[in-house]
Amino acid sequence: MMRTLRRGLGVAALGALAAAPASATTLVRAGLDTLTASSGTIVYGDVLGSRSYWNADRTFILTDVRIAPREVLKGAAGSELTVTLMGGSVDDRAVVVVGGAQLVPGQSYVVFVGENDLPGQAAAQTVPDHAQGVFEVRRAADGGLRAVSQASEQPLVADASGRVEVPGGREGVALPELLDTIRQTVERETVAPGSTR
Repeated sequence: MMRTLRRGLGVAALGALAAAPASATTLVRAGLDTLTASSGTIVYGDVLGSRSYWNADRTFILTDVRIAPREVLKGAAGSELTVTLMGGSVDDRAVVVVGGAQLVPGQSYVVFVGENDLPGQAAAQTVPDHAQGVFEVRRAADGGLRAVSQASEQPLVADASGRVEVPGGREGVALPELLDTIRQTVERETVAPGSTR
């Protein structure tokens, strides 16, 4: 069952024809602690390729994306990880999920992956937090790498503390800083309560 209350209410699928009217996906703002806690696997890696196809019932298009991890920050992943996203194009048909995660071959990302049911596919390895679960790695003007949330242009519903801006805001965060923050968050998760580390 999709965890829609926190992750995204009313995922808008623009069906078979792109001419359908667009409506926005409503996402409740998720901070790095929330994204990390809700993900079984987190990787920083490069997208190798993708393949779109109809689900078994031919009611929805899904896309499998192959990622080569540079670093596995949480969970386990071999030399390649396959993530299934909602939406894609097959022949002359397309499904677009407004506010959904986008992973483009040849690009690098930090991706928060979890197991979730998708239309016609149970227990898929996917990005349950939609655009919030993907940080694009971009070269900054100073030559450094920055990670920018794909949800930075999305209007978000305030979280419990009233925040609406994605981690790093529209400019993103330095990639090493993001990776360190995730590593520290994962380490805190693995320390047992009452531990004296």
